This record gives sequence, structure tokens and C-alpha cells, in this order.
Amino acid sequence: MISELIGRWVRGYMLGVGRSLARLGLSANAWTVIGLLLNTGVAVVIASGHPRWGGGLLLVASAFDMLDGAVARATGTMTRFGGFLDSTLDRYAEAVVFGGVLLYLLRREDNEVGVVLVFVATVGALLISYARARAEAAGYSASVGLVARPERVILLALCLLIGRPLWALWVLAVATHLTALTRIWHVRRLALNEPGGQPPATPGLARVPTPSRSAARLGGRKQTKRAK
Repeated sequence: MISELIGRWVRGYMLGVGRSLARLGLSANAWTVIGLLLNTGVAVVIASGHPRWGGGLLLVASAFDMLDGAVARATGTMTRFGGFLDSTLDRYAEAVVFGGVLLYLLRREDNEVGVVLVFVATVGALLISYARARAEAAGYSASVGLVARPERVILLALCLLIGRPLWALWVLAVATHLTALTRIWHVRRLALNEPGGQPPATPGLARVPTPSRSAARLGGRKQTKRAK
């Protein structure tokens, strides 16, 4: 993904910003929550009928996705809970912004297509994240596909700035599901390349061996003899 390549380049420069923000005394988790609140404000601006202002503010709010990580790295406070909180609130933030677009479109006369596109794009965006989370839980990496969250945010923001949110929704309605399907296919390919064509066992889950038919019949006969 383009965002993966850009992210590696930006992280080094964000360390200085993280050190500066750390002097304010706010934790990385606090910056994560602030990012969600900013995105909620963006949704309110869009829903109130100001898509261009909302597009510009969306770009500003999206920058906070990098600030929390920068603060965590600068202060050495990276935790698994912090990563979990960041990913979870990112989903809330994206859904809230889509909700703002939905409320904006409901005020228009030609809202039928737009409402459907918002629903389809939202489902696709959530499935992208869910597919990656499930893949990583199974021991695979699934950072593949066309539109990760940064690409989705930038596309929606630019189309809001020019007053054409439907353009972004059409693209996202298709591209998000293509990305989710790409991740499914990617994980399937990785699983087939495992020895024996089997994926790695998920921790905490043990396979119960299934008895063969002959063993099942033999066990049934023994139980019948005992019953007699």
C-alpha cells in the first residue's frame, strides 16, 4: 500500500513532534481520544451542510492518527493496549465521519444513491480492518490492498473539498470491498503455502482428532456388548 511506504518515511520525522507534544503531559492514549473527538467535530461540520469545511478539517484530524504513535515512541510508552485502543477508536472515527456524510446527503433531494453508497463503503471499510485483525490473530500479515485508512481519508477529504462527496463514495464502495477480498485471497495463499497446506494453529485452540469410521464402529460394538 502507498500509505505503508509513506508511513515508514514519515515516522522518523514525527519523533521530534512526539517529543514536543510529550512536554504537554498528555499520554499517547489521550492523543488517540482527542483524535476521535476531532473526527466527531468533522462529522458535525459535514452534517450541518458544510462539506468543504469538513474536508479541510478531516485532513487536519487525520494527522492525529500519527501523533499518538509519535508520542508513544518518543516517550517509550508503546503498549499492546495502546495499539488496541488506537485501532478501535480509528474504526469509530471513520464510522462517525461516514455518519456525518450520511446526514448531509439526507438533506438533499437525490439522496437515495448516496445513502446506499455510504452504507456499502462503511461496511467495506470495516471489513478491511477486520480482515487484517483476523489475519494477524491467525499468524499472518495482511497489509495488502488498494485503500487502507489513509487513502480512504484523503480521497474522501479531497472530494468533500470540491463538493463532490459522491465521487469518493462510488470509488470507496468498490475499492474497499476489493481490498477486503484481496486480503482474503492473500491469507488463503499464505495458508496454502504452509507445510501440508494448513495454516498455523491459533493459540488456545486445539484440534480435537476425529475418530475414523472403523474406530467409531468398533467403539459402538464394544458398547453394545457391554450393554448386553
